[in-house]
Amino acid sequence: MRKAGIYIFLAALILTSCNLLPEKGNPVAKVGAKVLTMEDLAKNVPNYLDATDSSLWADDYIKKWIQRELLLQKAEENLKGDLKDVSAELEEYRNSLIVFRYKNEMVKQKMDTLLKDSDIQKYFNEHRESFILNRNIVKAIYIKVPDEVSSPENLKELCSSNDPAKQAKLNEYCLSYAKAYDRFNDQWVAADMVLKNIPEQIPDQKEFLEKNRFTESSDKVYYYIVYIRDYRLEGQVSPVEYVEKDIRNLILSKQKIEFLKQIEKNIYQEGLDHNRVKLFKTKK
Repeated sequence: MRKAGIYIFLAALILTSCNLLPEKGNPVAKVGAKVLTMEDLAKNVPNYLDATDSSLWADDYIKKWIQRELLLQKAEENLKGDLKDVSAELEEYRNSLIVFRYKNEMVKQKMDTLLKDSDIQKYFNEHRESFILNRNIVKAIYIKVPDEVSSPENLKELCSSNDPAKQAKLNEYCLSYAKAYDRFNDQWVAADMVLKNIPEQIPDQKEFLEKNRFTESSDKVYYYIVYIRDYRLEGQVSPVEYVEKDIRNLILSKQKIEFLKQIEKNIYQEGLDHNRVKLFKTKK
């Protein structure tokens, strides 16, 4: 293993001083007729490793390479000829891969992926029963501020206002003093994501959301306030904004399937039209 240690040391130098290495074609390990060279190692060493880590990586790479080659050699020696013939599988894999890449290129180049808001709304209206909420969601503001600089009444007024000037004032105040500040005025989020951050325990979230617009609490160090601008409950139909991304993906996925089917039909018809296909009668 002393010899292997020397090779590992050489591999570690790849990242730090390539000019100090011997010829990259020099062998590191050999199994039968197969040779692992310094060049092979150099190609595969991750460029983010330092010399110590690259040494460990090289040791592992060499061991795995030897293990793989020995296993392959054993298989070659013991399998019968027909079991070693993988030409059909390779051809099938190649064909599938080429077709897959061609279809992807057609999707990139030819498929229209632009969707209007009206397309999203139409799909939502036609499939409302598919978008039932499995959790409570809210549009809310959450603030955690040191108790000594808290101003509850002022914060309540600023949170509930739609006046841009007051909203800007709230932002300025929170950026200056708040330990935590999350504003989901125009974004639906899970109620748990907001309410888990306050010290108050909420045994019945549904009842809480139905009865409270503000919740305040303090742990003698921080003052906490949550303003619920809007909410939807588990079991209700989701707001379209909350599922817009999902709907977009569903529509595009369906369009992609139809687009690829049409591509296949067009190519089939083109082959027939240009006499690229010949069908032979078979005896029954």
